[in-house]
Amino acid sequence: MDLLLLFISSIFVQNILLARFLGCCPFLGVSTKLETARGMGIAVIFVIVLSSTMTWLVYHCVLVPLHLEYLYTLSFILVIAALVQFVELALKKLNPALYKSLGIFLPLITTNCAVLGLAVINMNENYTLLQSIVNALGSSIGFLLAITLMAGIRERLEQNDAIPKCLRGLPLALVTAGLMSIAFMGFNGMIR
Repeated sequence: MDLLLLFISSIFVQNILLARFLGCCPFLGVSTKLETARGMGIAVIFVIVLSSTMTWLVYHCVLVPLHLEYLYTLSFILVIAALVQFVELALKKLNPALYKSLGIFLPLITTNCAVLGLAVINMNENYTLLQSIVNALGSSIGFLLAITLMAGIRERLEQNDAIPKCLRGLPLALVTAGLMSIAFMGFNGMIR
């Protein structure tokens, strides 16, 4: 039951984008088209779950026994960079169109603070391996949910001619993100 609560909480209550405000760069940059946002969200799910698993193992099986806990940031970044390179190669081979549409944002997953932030959150909360994986899966699904919703809203807004030119693009995206964040705050009372 605790794992289910952790999973639901990480999707809605502690949404990585809309409550913790981690990973906003790809959220605003890739969310212009629904297909691209969905592809980015799926890539982030894969990277976050794998990186959370690998960083947990590196921290608990290598750094803690060797009393090198202070190197966690460096080691986490190295693990994440290697995983993103793997995802990039796999996408280039399996789905070249998505690889091309993600462009510069795919390598930027390496520096996406949501990926590193979640690994640090799992470490700071002292989660077990299973709890880390559940939290990573829920948080990355929350990322996919938020970026897909944002892309759908932005596509609809792009078709609206009544929006003043000064609000088109990033200004309206920031307002939309703020309103989505407020809407997700409604989930706060759901889990205590």
